[in-house]
Amino acid sequence: MFTKRQGLIIWFRHMKNLRKLKRLGHLIYASKKKKYALIYVNQDELEDVKKIAENYNFVKSVEISHRPEVEMEFEQLKKPIKKQGELESFPKSS
Repeated sequence: MFTKRQGLIIWFRHMKNLRKLKRLGHLIYASKKKKYALIYVNQDELEDVKKIAENYNFVKSVEISHRPEVEMEFEQLKKPIKKQGELESFPKSS
């Protein structure tokens, strides 16, 4: 139903070549100051697109996003919230 997507962080030298990067996938964000772009591509095309991007002369480096590998379930980390009467009393300073 849904295709698995993964992000590529592409560090480049010139902002004027951003159009070539748009052709590789779905451009989400591009930073002028730090000179990087975030592009989403299908996971089955990830390695091919990475090789194509690395071959451009204006690209410094290409990194693969680790977001699909990160566990996004936080229910086990939740702690019960104590009520006002259950809070520990602090010792009075003299």
